[in-house]
Amino acid sequence: MSSHQALFTRYSSSIAVGVALAAGALVAIPAYAHTRHLDSSTVTSTPIKHVVIIFQENVSFDHYFGTYPKALNPSGEPRFVALPHTPSINGFNETLLLHNPNSANPQRLSRSEALTCDQNHHYGAEQLAVNGGLMNKFVENTNRESCSPPDISKPNLVMDYYDGNTVTALWNYAQHFAMSDNSFSTTFGPSTPGALNLISGQTHGAISTAEPATDTYGVVSVDAKGVGTVINDPNPTFDDCSSSKYPTVSMTDNKNIGNLLNAKGITWGWFQGGFKPTAVINGKAICGQKQVNIGGATITSYSPHHAAFQYYKSTSNPHHLPPGSVAKIGYNDQANHQYDLSNFWSAIDAHNLPAVSFLKAAKAEDGHAGYSDPLDEQQFIVKTINRLQQTPYWHNTAVIIAYDDSDGWYDHAMPPIINHSSDPENDAITNGSCGEMTANASYMDRCGYGPRQPLLIISPWAKVNYVDHSITDQTSILRFIEDNWKLGRIGDDSFDAKAGSLENMFDFSAHRGKARRLFLDPKRGTNISHRIHDGSAFDAENGLAENLTD
Repeated sequence: MSSHQALFTRYSSSIAVGVALAAGALVAIPAYAHTRHLDSSTVTSTPIKHVVIIFQENVSFDHYFGTYPKALNPSGEPRFVALPHTPSINGFNETLLLHNPNSANPQRLSRSEALTCDQNHHYGAEQLAVNGGLMNKFVENTNRESCSPPDISKPNLVMDYYDGNTVTALWNYAQHFAMSDNSFSTTFGPSTPGALNLISGQTHGAISTAEPATDTYGVVSVDAKGVGTVINDPNPTFDDCSSSKYPTVSMTDNKNIGNLLNAKGITWGWFQGGFKPTAVINGKAICGQKQVNIGGATITSYSPHHAAFQYYKSTSNPHHLPPGSVAKIGYNDQANHQYDLSNFWSAIDAHNLPAVSFLKAAKAEDGHAGYSDPLDEQQFIVKTINRLQQTPYWHNTAVIIAYDDSDGWYDHAMPPIINHSSDPENDAITNGSCGEMTANASYMDRCGYGPRQPLLIISPWAKVNYVDHSITDQTSILRFIEDNWKLGRIGDDSFDAKAGSLENMFDFSAHRGKARRLFLDPKRGTNISHRIHDGSAFDAENGLAENLTD
């Protein structure tokens, strides 16, 4: 008997397949003034004064949440049992697990199988897997089942999934805060388009350092000026740590959320693992930080093509200069809002948390199959949230956990195509296109929405044990920041103008947030809140009280 057959034998209730969109009316929210000395002087549209986006890598919704809230709970793995009245999600049902329309059924991956092959997550391959909405060509188009140890190789790996015995922390966060089961990548494709969409909602406007005839990877559908669209993972031009072996890409005159925040004087920063140089040679930064993952592989920490703001001259820090002082973090200075991840905690310790913070884990902890994994990722996420909950900022903070792309992993939900593209070289939803180019699409090769991905909000103001079914995407995060600080929109056909709201995941009806703090074991993802209390000894590295594990 397979693991998922055992799951359905053990539990008599099935998981819902389809979920109607929640289209409840939004309630007007009054402006909230700051009342604590630790907060900046700006006024926000909600009680949220600090947004922290943990932007992880390469996971589809079904890959992590397909069987939520039912876990197999085999001996030797952290146990997960759902709270009473946990809402159903649009996940796997018995038909999808045992009679899947793809050429293979999904199989459960155990905790011992955390390290896997990276899947094919190219812009066109993901569209081919969708197969006109039938969602049945993943094995043929995005599957990669053979790779080198310590990553495991398995037949039809692209179809497989983890449950709450491996991604235990994320399932526990979903139990105590808010999660979406209907949130999508803004467009199809890999990490760089996802990063650009997060901060600007726009992947068009790029120009390569090479001639278009010699660089068909960095920029596609170029115009007479060489300006086109990013659908792959080229490195940013404004970054010393981009490889000199290949052409690099920059965004021309495009705006991003950093520009809007600067215009209003709102503090912000992008904090990335490995950003701090290990050396400077002839004035050029060398990004040599490394980290060992759970399989014993040594992974370079910094990835230039994950550093979204480095593609824009206006918000880049090409030489990876440090802030002039801790007091300058979040403000305009030589670092230009681009920092090493360690600077985030330095700012908090100095009572200087920016209003908007983007956190990008070192590669070994970002969840990207092929060099990271859900267990290393869990340690990063849990340590971060445990520690944030111990700060004076927590009462008005919202942590958003989101992903840059799906990695090509199977997800059964057909994404709504709200933006068309008809490039026969790259588009492939149906007959070499992604719908016909009409007035609703100004630029080619921005087919979207793309694959469904996890989205969670951890905050005192988050709804508790809540699943949001309304349609959102990566630019819904962008839109929340724009609306909360009244920044206006990016413009130039950015997806932010179309994005669904995240406010349905919050409860702003009371004078204070209702969701209680949740402390988890970083290694196991299990709840240890009952063993932590205010004033207990605190281990900053692990984000929890010293020597407290489950």
